[in-house]
Amino acid sequence: MQPVNAIAGRAIPFGRKNVDTDVIIPAHWLKTVTREGLGKGAFETVKKEPGNVFTDPEYAGAPILIAGDNFGCGSSREHAAWALLDMGVTCVIAPSFSDIFSGNAFKNGILTVALPQEAIDRLMEVAGTDPIDVDLESQTVTTRFQDRFAFDIDPFRKHCLLEGLDEVGLTLAQGDAIAGYEAKARDTLPFLARTPATAAWREIR
Repeated sequence: MQPVNAIAGRAIPFGRKNVDTDVIIPAHWLKTVTREGLGKGAFETVKKEPGNVFTDPEYAGAPILIAGDNFGCGSSREHAAWALLDMGVTCVIAPSFSDIFSGNAFKNGILTVALPQEAIDRLMEVAGTDPIDVDLESQTVTTRFQDRFAFDIDPFRKHCLLEGLDEVGLTLAQGDAIAGYEAKARDTLPFLARTPATAAWREIR
């Protein structure tokens, strides 16, 4: 997982409320066996609407998505986070998020920022013409017009995002402690160790 800290650039001013994961990535895209290419299917139904922001070349490759309340509700498909990443989105700003989506986003290196609706309205306005800056270290969202919005984040999630640690990375970081435990276990619990004798006994069983 890539570390997440400062995210700056244009933001997609979507703003729609109660966007579920089927809107983010429709079910027929879930047959894929790879994460690559899901960005093409992201917001497929919305892209069919005239004048939508997702087909506007002005927002192509934008790293930030501004959404409405209850973003990511619906099914628990992790593909929603994968599709956003494949679009280039690494931060979603909204008044609130589905718990499951927020968890999936975090585990895939996407920062979810919850701000009051008044802040969302202002950022939607700025996003129409200018870039937005999100700083995870200081936990702020700022604009070149002196707007400054502070956001809360769980300290553990903040640490993992800043360091680029997913669940595998967290486990590998404890490599020395795990190796020490395994060495101690071989001495104190020898009957659990895999030896030729125990392996043969397990095969018989």
